[in-house]
Amino acid sequence: MSKKIAFLFPGQGAQAVGMGKDLYDNYDIAKSVYETADEVLGKSITSLCFEGPEDALKQTVNTQPCIVTTSIAALEALKSQLDIEPDYVAGHSLGEYCAMYTAGVMSLETTIKAIQKRADLMGQTKGGAMAAVLNATEEVLKAGLVEGSKVGYVDVANYNSPAQVVITGDENAVKAAGDYILANGARRVVPLAVSGAFHSKFMEKAGEEFAKFVKGFEINNATVPVITNVDAKETTLAEDFRAKMPRQIYSSVHWTQTIQKMVAEGVEIFVEIGPGKVLAGLNKKIAPEAKVFNVFDKESLENTISSLKEELALV
Repeated sequence: MSKKIAFLFPGQGAQAVGMGKDLYDNYDIAKSVYETADEVLGKSITSLCFEGPEDALKQTVNTQPCIVTTSIAALEALKSQLDIEPDYVAGHSLGEYCAMYTAGVMSLETTIKAIQKRADLMGQTKGGAMAAVLNATEEVLKAGLVEGSKVGYVDVANYNSPAQVVITGDENAVKAAGDYILANGARRVVPLAVSGAFHSKFMEKAGEEFAKFVKGFEINNATVPVITNVDAKETTLAEDFRAKMPRQIYSSVHWTQTIQKMVAEGVEIFVEIGPGKVLAGLNKKIAPEAKVFNVFDKESLENTISSLKEELALV
């Protein structure tokens, strides 16, 4: 029996000035992905990725299309060098758009238009706060959310790994929850520098607007199952994607559960495709027995191809 493989795509925070330049310079297909993004959006995603400045790249309206473009460029470069189909795909928050693209749910142009609209709507939503919670027990996290809720609205934005969750909501409620969690044994609580409370009810209006926007999109059934953030379930039907895309903006990202689901389905190999190694780090905490490879530049692509050929006994 051949080993099952999943492709993973990173989310916001993975960006870095210069990302994708090596792929652009070495693979024509990667270059054409950047050129398409520039043309579709009428702005230079290419120069934002390669030259920054960092302050501009960090703005949500730029970060999201830049990461998606770079991740898809890396995916296409990989596919141009190795004939491989994943058994499952998933992406962390905005990375889910790369997963949907990989599974044939949307064309490149539609994916880029969708992520830019999502970024615009999320970037316009101000207020609220987020904080990363490290090494808190489930009981302490729940009690902390109850404590924070006495002050205002607070919820979990991301279940990133058993050792890391991100909380989101009203600034005072996030602080109260964080203080309680820290006082009761968490290793650290780190406030995040964000423009708004992502993956919270603060984003519901953005989700509603996005639902109107995606109504007219051409969306296909997936060719491979996408494990979606909102519920960590296999999704293949076009109409399910249309319903889940808006919900994803204001719902928790069930990343730990997503990886656990794929492992339960027999996935032994994960390939993180796109800038950085954030997901590889999380995977070590969620599924330490699984193998993880990265594709973000020419060298990592070549190393991953070599390793995959060995792991999958490809000739």
